Amino acid sequence: MRYTKEHKQETRQRIIETAGRRLKRDGIDGSGVATLMKDAGLTNGTLYAYFTSKDELVAGAVADQMRAQHANIVAHVAPGRAGLEQLIRWYFSPEQRDSIDDGCPNAALLDEIARAADPTRQAYTDGVLVLVDDFAARLAPHDPSSARLRALGLLGMLAGTLQLSRALTDRQLSDQLLDQGIRNALALLDAEQHNPA
Repeated sequence: MRYTKEHKQETRQRIIETAGRRLKRDGIDGSGVATLMKDAGLTNGTLYAYFTSKDELVAGAVADQMRAQHANIVAHVAPGRAGLEQLIRWYFSPEQRDSIDDGCPNAALLDEIARAADPTRQAYTDGVLVLVDDFAARLAPHDPSSARLRALGLLGMLAGTLQLSRALTDRQLSDQLLDQGIRNALALLDAEQHNPA
């Protein structure tokens, strides 16, 4: 039975989306082809009808997760500094910390992406640059390029703090770290307002 081009594209997207959630939960190395395909309701061998390898699927899932993070969250906050503050408060919430499957791909996969194949690292880099450029435009609307490295630093602060808060077994300490993360990130924004480079 032959499927339409649209059906094939919808199935490919379903595989990518379900893989993205699984990868964030179990990691790249902890997610085998059988599990990734089962999550999509398909058999192992079906992978190769849509992707040349698991690495290609992982790169697609990472790209999709980064796009979704920007489209569903970052693009919908208020403009300027107010939007960054909204984003920071949302990002450092206990709900975001506890929602690994549907949460930030940066905090869930960063350490594994560093060891992944080049296409996955490039997909991640492309997604990061979209986020960073959005942050930079909010930090310095009249000269975003001047704020690009500061925006990258903000993203690093966000992802690193969230990773650490997820790793702690002491819930109270983790909550305190999230609160401190908000204060640190807002201080960074305020410092940039008073001392633009």
